[in-house]
Amino acid sequence: MAALVVAEHDNVSLKGSTLNTITAATACGGDVHVLVAGHNCGAAAAAAAGAAGVSKVLVVDGAPFGDGLAENIAAQVVALASAYSHILAPATAYGKNILPRVAAKLDVGQISEITKVDAPDTFERPIYAGNAIATVQSSDAIKVITVRTTGFDAAGTGGTATIENVAAVVDSGQSSFISRELAKSDRPELTAAKIIVSGGRGMGSGDNFKILEPLADKLGAAMGASRAAVDAGYVPNDWQVGQTGKIVAPSLYVAVGISGAIQHLAGMKDSKTIVAINKDPEAPIFSVADYGIVGDLFDIVPQLVTELG
Repeated sequence: MAALVVAEHDNVSLKGSTLNTITAATACGGDVHVLVAGHNCGAAAAAAAGAAGVSKVLVVDGAPFGDGLAENIAAQVVALASAYSHILAPATAYGKNILPRVAAKLDVGQISEITKVDAPDTFERPIYAGNAIATVQSSDAIKVITVRTTGFDAAGTGGTATIENVAAVVDSGQSSFISRELAKSDRPELTAAKIIVSGGRGMGSGDNFKILEPLADKLGAAMGASRAAVDAGYVPNDWQVGQTGKIVAPSLYVAVGISGAIQHLAGMKDSKTIVAINKDPEAPIFSVADYGIVGDLFDIVPQLVTELG
């Protein structure tokens, strides 16, 4: 029995989500191999080989894989699948684009967003926006799994896995890369940040989000938002935290003007410490907050900034 992790990377370094997925794969039992499919991706392969728990890194290096086209990477995974009992990828946009294709080609059911491995064939995953946990047992010969990264610690370093080049499948020709627009920010990336300051509908406007910037600067935090704030056009889509946005679990999550709709709570309630600021003492956000401040955010946030020096 062996598990294959489909690495998310930029051809130079691994995304943190891959390290969490490696930990999940280790919990499945057996050897853990990592597939690095890309172009000029030797550095990413070396990083995978250094991850604790990995015994082998499979490298597929070629132009058709350089931009992460799901059709090509899924075909490569299917070509290797017969050697594995488990195939895992992070439950990010990358993994969610690839593994459903793999599951369909293998004619197995995908197990989505697991947060715990109970046994090699039994997994836990949140349902109903995180209000219940389903225990799922799979009888499929090959288990295709996406991993909610907040449920697993990142794999450590110090690994000494072997690196093996494998034959590449032919370009599927079903899609081609046109362009990529990357949002640039001096702040930490949202899903990797240890501290997040998020605003909600209560901010009132996009301009008012500037009130949160000094607080985020003091804390060295990423900035996020609820879906209501994103839908209102206050901030960009890539700030959204929640069931239909990004799932985060920082050490500190500061929710400002966020009522705490169930969809938002599903994306951040695993944060280690939650601080909520809201003028409504009955706001649902207080049900998950470790510390709550009832009051006007436009008064409280500047006071916090002052207190932080």
